[in-house]
Amino acid sequence: MSVNYKELKKDRSLEWREELRNSISAKERVKGVRVKMSENSPEVRATNFFEVNNGISPEEALLEAKRCLDCPTPTCISGCPVNINIPGFIKQIEKGDMAMAAIVLKSTNALPAICGRVCPQETQCEERCIYNKLGQPPVAIGNLERFTADTERLSGKMSIPEVGEPNNIKVAVVGSGPSGLTTAGELAKYGYDVTIFEALHEYGGVLVYGIPEFRLPKEIMRVEIENLKKMGVKFVNNFIVGRTVSFEDLKAEGFKAFFIGSGAGLPKFMNIPGENLINIFSSNEYLTRVNLMKAFKFPEYDTPIVRGKNVVVVGGGNTAMDSVRTAKRLGADRAMIVYRRSEAEMPARVEEIHHAKEEGVEFLNLNNPIEYIGDETGRVKQINIQKMELGEPDDSGRRRPRPISGSEYLLDVDVVVVGIGTAPNPLIQQALPELEFTAWGTVVVNDNMQSVSRPDIFAGGDIVRGGATVILAMGDGKIAAESMHKYIQNL
Repeated sequence: MSVNYKELKKDRSLEWREELRNSISAKERVKGVRVKMSENSPEVRATNFFEVNNGISPEEALLEAKRCLDCPTPTCISGCPVNINIPGFIKQIEKGDMAMAAIVLKSTNALPAICGRVCPQETQCEERCIYNKLGQPPVAIGNLERFTADTERLSGKMSIPEVGEPNNIKVAVVGSGPSGLTTAGELAKYGYDVTIFEALHEYGGVLVYGIPEFRLPKEIMRVEIENLKKMGVKFVNNFIVGRTVSFEDLKAEGFKAFFIGSGAGLPKFMNIPGENLINIFSSNEYLTRVNLMKAFKFPEYDTPIVRGKNVVVVGGGNTAMDSVRTAKRLGADRAMIVYRRSEAEMPARVEEIHHAKEEGVEFLNLNNPIEYIGDETGRVKQINIQKMELGEPDDSGRRRPRPISGSEYLLDVDVVVVGIGTAPNPLIQQALPELEFTAWGTVVVNDNMQSVSRPDIFAGGDIVRGGATVILAMGDGKIAAESMHKYIQNL
């Protein structure tokens, strides 16, 4: 079913404004209370991997949708990296037409159920909501997005975005993470013959191996994948482009252009003494074992995991929060974050920090590991930690941490997880040495996400950014798909 945007615009500018004048004043609307999503209790959820948030009810969704002031120039859209038609789908919720709400939402967002759960709306679309200027909480766009996607899925009547007439032109997408899935979906709308090549056995990239079940259930991911398959996108797993076959082999098979969305799966470490001791993991390995390989269900699944009682996670980003909250669910008595800056500098979402605290996670801010100490069996038993203080801001704008002399102390641990960042896998650089790369191993692209050194190669997500949010990766994919289309049409 196609969306008539002219009619939707007309509907918003006339009918809705008339109702606004006749039924409720803008001033009264401003006084409305933002709907809060219910959550499972911290005491219960910290012991299992069920989803933390419960979603909102139809009644709550209607109340929240009515708060939208339907701005003539919706700043929420400009705050979204993929330019979702936010007022359009919210208007359909307000009218009670949930089927159309899903159609409108999916016309501009390939992964709505995922974005509604993991996207940092508070720093993007919701931050641009006009309510912020009025001193009121913004419309709960993320909650409404999740509600719309979940309502459609649970109805059993999934709409599939329209795709163009097949043009029999083959394009390849390397990696099935958020940037790759978005690129594939957008290219399918143009009518291209799209194949996604995934190195792992399950599709979804960081969405399945990096984000825990309690934040993003794998069933949600599988539904989104099925939708793309129904759009005609082909999927090939256990296939490493650059190893299984080369890019040139695929080109010889007729692929006209390539999108690289292979992410940044190479973990970073601090290079301090003792880092090779047993039971020191990267967040990548730790979360992959649990999320993708079901280690939390061992021995039902034969992937083992060390269930430490005193677990330290080093870092302050979302990956670190996912790791420490996972450790808590695996039975840790003390699950601790060690972060060299203060909480104000933490890059993790405020919601994730809040949830972690509720679940009993300890925060050791302004602390930094300088050495790991092992026992006679080679297992980590202590961390030598140095206290920090904040100095002048660095290039990121955050105050630079500096050590306090003589402040070192020992902390007993039996598991350490290092979540201080990742870098692109060097495989792409090895497979495509003709591409231009940065000193950090990321692909250099222009504003159209096209390689500056090889025009048939496009890239986006963490392979370009070095580590970013799901929604930014999706934004890259959307830009890349349009650019690939223009490139191919001009061949």
